[in-house]
Amino acid sequence: MVVRIVLWSLGDSKTTIEELRRYLRDESVDECAEVEGLRFKAWISDSAGERWGAFYLFESLEAAEQPLPGRARELIGKAPDVVEIFDLEATVEGRYADEELSRLGLAFE
Repeated sequence: MVVRIVLWSLGDSKTTIEELRRYLRDESVDECAEVEGLRFKAWISDSAGERWGAFYLFESLEAAEQPLPGRARELIGKAPDVVEIFDLEATVEGRYADEELSRLGLAFE
């Protein structure tokens, strides 16, 4: 399995975290649910630092390198500042493993 991390600095971007949250809720979450080889994706933000990004877990390097759906680059107005790919060493679900992980987070509150 492979982890992909993508980060943007929004200080000089065309959008805000609030607009990106609406985009998640209205489009991106449903689009990503259909990506072949994607096991998990979490979007992340840092309002104080004006940062936005995503953490992906893919079944393979080929899946991690495929073109992905979405308009984040278009909305933000630039390519990500950081794109890194790592091998996955281990996972744990913790004591809440029976709870649903889909559609959690600020975009859905």
